[in-house]
Amino acid sequence: MSLKLYNSLTRQKEAFEPIDPNHVRMYACGPTVYNYAHIGNARMAVVFDLWARVLKHLYPKVTYASNITDVEDKIMIAAQEAGVPIKEITEKYTKIYNDDMATLGVNLPDVQPKATEHIQEMIDQISSLIERGHAYEAEGHVLFHVPSDPSYGALSGRSRDEQVAGARVEIAPYKKDAADFVLWKPSTEDQPGWDSPWGFGRPGWHIECSAMAEKHLGLPFDIHGGGADLKFPHHENEIAQSCCAHGCSDKPQDYVKYWAHNGFVTVEGEKMSKSLGNFLLVHDLIEQYPGEVLRLTLLSAHYRQPLDWSEQVLHQSQKLLDRLYRKLEELKDIEAVAQEIPEGVLKALCDDLNTPQVLAELNKLIKEKEGGELKGALLAIGDILGILGQDPEEWFTADTEGVSDEDVQKIEALIVARMEAKDAKDYARADSIRDELLQMGIEIKDTREGVTWEKVA
Repeated sequence: MSLKLYNSLTRQKEAFEPIDPNHVRMYACGPTVYNYAHIGNARMAVVFDLWARVLKHLYPKVTYASNITDVEDKIMIAAQEAGVPIKEITEKYTKIYNDDMATLGVNLPDVQPKATEHIQEMIDQISSLIERGHAYEAEGHVLFHVPSDPSYGALSGRSRDEQVAGARVEIAPYKKDAADFVLWKPSTEDQPGWDSPWGFGRPGWHIECSAMAEKHLGLPFDIHGGGADLKFPHHENEIAQSCCAHGCSDKPQDYVKYWAHNGFVTVEGEKMSKSLGNFLLVHDLIEQYPGEVLRLTLLSAHYRQPLDWSEQVLHQSQKLLDRLYRKLEELKDIEAVAQEIPEGVLKALCDDLNTPQVLAELNKLIKEKEGGELKGALLAIGDILGILGQDPEEWFTADTEGVSDEDVQKIEALIVARMEAKDAKDYARADSIRDELLQMGIEIKDTREGVTWEKVA
């Protein structure tokens, strides 16, 4: 089945043609580790984890790299405020990030390079840019000279004025052009730094990904991903650095062939921000919801579209997962027929990762198939989507955790009262009891085996 994806560079959906069909290579910009990851960071991680899963289903070898930025000014500030060495901050939050993403079903990338382990590669690339006339040294800094790159702006499509305004760069007196950006900056003795031809200092943020991607994937590679907020200036600058360092400034695709960007996450229709009090951290959310519910919610909208995070969407994800696990529970004594991804599901995934269509196909599947064929299909779909990894019994046991014995007795008494109301054909009373249970955060289900109940978000 052919794979299609929307290429941000060409602004159109294209048939994916790997540079080497025997080895597909993908890179996605990972976190800057100075604090907990928010739900927007998690969307990137989940989306490109799914891209990697789909690619690995289609091709014999895939290398997926996603970096850790462990040298950056925000990290220095966090370490200073905490009164601890920078490495203590970066190691702490790298572990938390990986653990939190694992709860969301995100596999570790095949390669997770750290910026501090690639300083020499950055120095070499900066040196090449200087030699080729694309960068210059000024007052201990090395800057990329944007006007030297004729294709700068190809990814974002921004005009010259938009580039300067959008970059939000410091208009320093030593710059040749307002849009020029830092490749290397000086460090004081109490700041992290490395010896270089331009003095003791540290890299700028943009050069880090250029150096790490080239080191681990070679150039050009197939797919580069990240959040839509990185398209400009970060990804634009990556293209400029990498292409100009190798003498191909007029050929952006000599760095990466396809670019993919996931959309923003809003919360109840509003932009996520600390000032609005709706800044959602994954570390907090996994205390409130199962990781699979969070993952499915992040995949519920098409990855390129905005995702509006709400209790309603979380509830829908919980309900679908409950339904799928209930089917698996019903089929626990039936052997799964060959675990193959149904054609409709695979076709949707291969159509630029159309996850809303995948969910529609899932709902259709559980209505049309049964027995071992259904079980095999559900397990195969769960494997590629990163869901349905638990034993159904464990899944439903987890739903009742945190409910006191007193509440359990009350819930079960209400269920009995509802059954008696139904037997007496007092359907208004039965409905009111269901509503009362829902207000308690309890959802009931009528099955052939009797009435079951679960705690819902």
